[in-house]
Amino acid sequence: MTSTKPPTPKSAPSDAAPAAALHAGTSDPRTLILGNLRQSGIYIALVVIVALFAVLTDGVSLSPGNITNIVLQYSYILVLAIGMVIVIIGGHIDLSVGSVVALTGAVSAVLVIREGHPWWIGILAALAVGVAVGAWHGLWVAYAGIPAFIVTLAGMLLFRGLTLRVLDNVSLSPFPAEYQRVAAGFLNGLLGGQGFDAFTLFIGAFAVIGYAVSVFRTRTARLRYEQPVESFPLFVARVAAVGTVIMYFAWQLAHARGLPIVLIVLAVLVLVYGLLTRRTVFGRQVYAIGGNLPAAMLSGVKVKTVNFWVFVNMGFLSAVAGVIYSSRSNGAQPAAGNMFELDAIAAAFIGGAAVTGGVGTVVGAMVGGLIMAVMSNGMQLMGVDQSIQSVVKGLVLLVAVAFDVYNKRRAAGNR
Repeated sequence: MTSTKPPTPKSAPSDAAPAAALHAGTSDPRTLILGNLRQSGIYIALVVIVALFAVLTDGVSLSPGNITNIVLQYSYILVLAIGMVIVIIGGHIDLSVGSVVALTGAVSAVLVIREGHPWWIGILAALAVGVAVGAWHGLWVAYAGIPAFIVTLAGMLLFRGLTLRVLDNVSLSPFPAEYQRVAAGFLNGLLGGQGFDAFTLFIGAFAVIGYAVSVFRTRTARLRYEQPVESFPLFVARVAAVGTVIMYFAWQLAHARGLPIVLIVLAVLVLVYGLLTRRTVFGRQVYAIGGNLPAAMLSGVKVKTVNFWVFVNMGFLSAVAGVIYSSRSNGAQPAAGNMFELDAIAAAFIGGAAVTGGVGTVVGAMVGGLIMAVMSNGMQLMGVDQSIQSVVKGLVLLVAVAFDVYNKRRAAGNR
């Protein structure tokens, strides 16, 4: 009599992965870059552009004072880019954000400067107006079924006109010192330091540790499900490179005026919206709607509700940008926010968002915004004429969209 053993079932991925799996992965840089060409390309482009302008400006672009100025001058565009990339992921576009920036700043200025209310009342009123504007757009797009391009184009004209009415077509300034600190204030000296701000370096080190823990957890999860990752030595090298960049950035800020308050606001927004898009049901639904609308509807996604809140969120972030911009300029002007929508859209597309929706990340939009900021700042330092700057920005946006189209055709050809 012969005994038979039952077949051993195939084991599914489990937490008890061999320790050697932590050292799995490829060491071929070409494979890693081509495996995710859309995202890896923008990081390479940022490094190249930063290095190029550092050479062309004899290092002035990387000086402590100039790095601080980049943060202060372009923070509101980065805030708009966070909201814009979510709108684009959902398959829409918003052309009104520049006008909403102007309107929210105008409302805040009227209440604080003209009527003498406390500075925080102006901020709350601006945020309320931004949410109301987003709800207005959301109702027309989500429930009336009018394309977002048309709704927000109408909003661009409507809210620019309301800005002129609110300000009586004149500028208002100055804001009180507390309001100005939102975009022009610094945290300096909280932990002391001889010739530098120790608190800024502490925050930089904390950011490096947080990044390292986050990417290590992501790598471990990908290994658990047998997804491709870079080899462990390359992973360590990537963390070290990013950590070096962060600490250099923090070191430069620490030797200027300390940690800008607006940078803290921006960092909080990036963390919150990064988690919102990647780890929540709402975020996954936005990707589903932009990637395949019929499939999303068949899956039970409440498309109208999601689209409504996408535009409410865009209105809220436009108001945040409006407060930052009015604080930075120390007043409200009828022409404020002109062309901001194009800068935000460019940041999203350069950062890897797809024209057809369903693709994009908050971090990518930040990198795209930084590419635009470094280019603009570098050309200003070099004294390049404004007309040439516009030409360069337009070409960069065109190349970014063409790159997206190329990636899609390449992916389709590999199927």
